[in-house]
Amino acid sequence: MRSKLIPVILTAALTSVFTLFLAGQFSGHHDFSQARGKTSLPVNYVNYEGNVTASTPPADFQPAAEASVQAVVHIKTKTNGKQVVVRRPTIFGDIYQDMFQPPQMGAGSGVVISPDGYIVTNNHVVAGADVVTVTFNDRYTTDAKLVATDPATDIAVLKIEGENLPYMEYGNSDDVRLGQWVLAVGYPFTLDATVTAGIVSAKSRSLGINRSQSAAAIESFIQTDAAVNPGNSGGALVNTKGQLVGINAAIASPTGSFAGYSYAIPSNIVKKVVEDIVDYGAVQRAFLGISYIDIKNASPEQIKELQLDRNNGVYVANIFENGAAEKAGLKKGDFIVAVSGNQVNTAPELLEQIALYKPGDNVSITYVRDGKPVHTTVQLKNIDGNTTIIKNDARARVLGAKLRTLNNAELKQLNISGGVMVEEIEEGILSHQTGMKKGFVITKAGNKAVASVEELQNILAGASGNLRLTGIYPGHNGMFYYGIQLNE
Repeated sequence: MRSKLIPVILTAALTSVFTLFLAGQFSGHHDFSQARGKTSLPVNYVNYEGNVTASTPPADFQPAAEASVQAVVHIKTKTNGKQVVVRRPTIFGDIYQDMFQPPQMGAGSGVVISPDGYIVTNNHVVAGADVVTVTFNDRYTTDAKLVATDPATDIAVLKIEGENLPYMEYGNSDDVRLGQWVLAVGYPFTLDATVTAGIVSAKSRSLGINRSQSAAAIESFIQTDAAVNPGNSGGALVNTKGQLVGINAAIASPTGSFAGYSYAIPSNIVKKVVEDIVDYGAVQRAFLGISYIDIKNASPEQIKELQLDRNNGVYVANIFENGAAEKAGLKKGDFIVAVSGNQVNTAPELLEQIALYKPGDNVSITYVRDGKPVHTTVQLKNIDGNTTIIKNDARARVLGAKLRTLNNAELKQLNISGGVMVEEIEEGILSHQTGMKKGFVITKAGNKAVASVEELQNILAGASGNLRLTGIYPGHNGMFYYGIQLNE
């Protein structure tokens, strides 16, 4: 029976009835429940059926373990209490009320990946946090600054002050093989640094858990049987050489604690995302310009009609106009079987390979058409269909929203001179700090008018501390206000 896959952030204590009520006003599901003053241990997990037993490692991993714990840190977060706006539907229309959301605490793990203090962790560990502190294995504790997050891959980058810090070198996750021994290093249950061992049991797993954070989720997890528990999120998956081959992100469990399977983001994806964030302030995501059908998610009718069971590779279901694939000559009905010489048989494998490149990169693609292999070179493009590097708009992206500048017809209809519509709200400041709903039109940020997405980005880039967003909901009378807290 197919398992049901759901993302949940585990917590250490039950919240008050008031907090549960409040959380229910923001969304149809609860991302976390939290009692004031307690510590939550965020970790994604997926439910499964059946019993699983863990193997016992016969080898000695002492060198790798002792080196790894020096570079893995304990992360603690604090989210301040906030005054938020809650919508209450009534028979007379929607009523908006101010409500108070109490302070919340959280914890997880992170990995130092440079001697000057860059740290990688999971987005779900630090999302929405106002204060982040990190503690090393020797008890040294310091504040950390959130550089940027990438909800699509569940990765976040922190920065601490320091030099000659212990750090972990990247390994090549493409070289990881089934049956290979690995170590999971982190801070489970708020314990000190803990090392567990297991083997790689699968690669390129897609669980669907990142879709709660991003509509463009990228998942290609390394699956292991190394024990991972609440608090391990953001910790290291390490090979026997002591190299980082993954960032632990999820567990499969019927109870919320480890029961057999854990999942890590491959280090090659982590490295690329981190480098983009450090170099550009935003992830440079490349797109192939296709829609596809994976045999694992295809219906019996599709499998038979498209002969998915008789062909290897990923079936190209559609080619987007002016996209990278169209320019390179791919067509609907092709089967993509390799990217840069790496074999791909499933959609997660294809997404993982494309995720390693930036717009403008030339990538060799092998596809099968009419039973014959064809080799071509594709110049990847960004989401806008060009090869331009995305500007440093990390602040706007931290909002966690898809924004659009209103056109002249919309401005005339709403009787406003300028505005930016919030088309989608994902993981980020807006979802964690406000009760804003999609459809909201931002007309002012602070005391400055907002006429375009670019203007809002510029305002956010120069702002810090508290910032008030003013705007309207089309079809509702009056102005609405949301206060947000930006990191320094």
